[in-house]
Amino acid sequence: MTIPEARTDADGALPHAVRKVEEASALSAHRFQYYDFMMAAFVAVLICSNLIGAAKLVQFAEWEVFGWQVGVFGAGILFFPLSYVLGDVLTEVYGYARARRVVWAGFAAVLFMAFMTWAVVAMPPAPGWGGQEAYKEVFGLTPRIVLASVVAFWAGELSNAFVMARMKVWSRGKHLWQRTIGSTVVGQGVDSLLFYPVAFLGVWTTSQVLTVLVTNYFLKVLWEAILTPVTYKVVAMLKRAEGVDVYDSETEFTPFSIRS
Repeated sequence: MTIPEARTDADGALPHAVRKVEEASALSAHRFQYYDFMMAAFVAVLICSNLIGAAKLVQFAEWEVFGWQVGVFGAGILFFPLSYVLGDVLTEVYGYARARRVVWAGFAAVLFMAFMTWAVVAMPPAPGWGGQEAYKEVFGLTPRIVLASVVAFWAGELSNAFVMARMKVWSRGKHLWQRTIGSTVVGQGVDSLLFYPVAFLGVWTTSQVLTVLVTNYFLKVLWEAILTPVTYKVVAMLKRAEGVDVYDSETEFTPFSIRS
């Protein structure tokens, strides 16, 4: 069911040419211009942040709070939160079902990345090539890191999309900033609580795991808050370009589906 919408304001209201869509399935025949590009961007950020930045600890400052070195955090923090920003945009513009489909695409991409890195590292190096140990050190993902990454990503992103979609219905589309930050608080919380203990407990000290978990969590939420103006602009641009604004009033919120 689609309802013409002509209201405009500075807090997430719809541009004149945008239709409010109460049931996402009503858009099954709608041709989206930028959905595929958003999916590609989401998967690219996800792969890069997991492959390059997940296992490296960095320290830019020697800040200590209650004995914790809070200046220490995982390098992936600089990029992984962008996947949550993109997830917020996808849910806000295209609805939960299409955001869920993108999450499953990312899930499959991470699994393929893990298989490919394992296979390439396991291949015997050519005689005279001395980079095998360094290559293994950088790209040799352990099974527990892969498990932690996949499970935490899947649970965190779907939690983020669910909270975002439900808050949009409850707020009747107002106060976008509350939805983006609120959903990130939940989604990143689920992600961090699953990923760091499963991936690094017993490898890093317990203190390091807790420090990086807490520090990364707050930095991710802070990133989301800082990027809120960008999120507003991207959401407005996409709603105007696509001509629709989806409300998940009739959506089935099962995570175990790829139907859009």
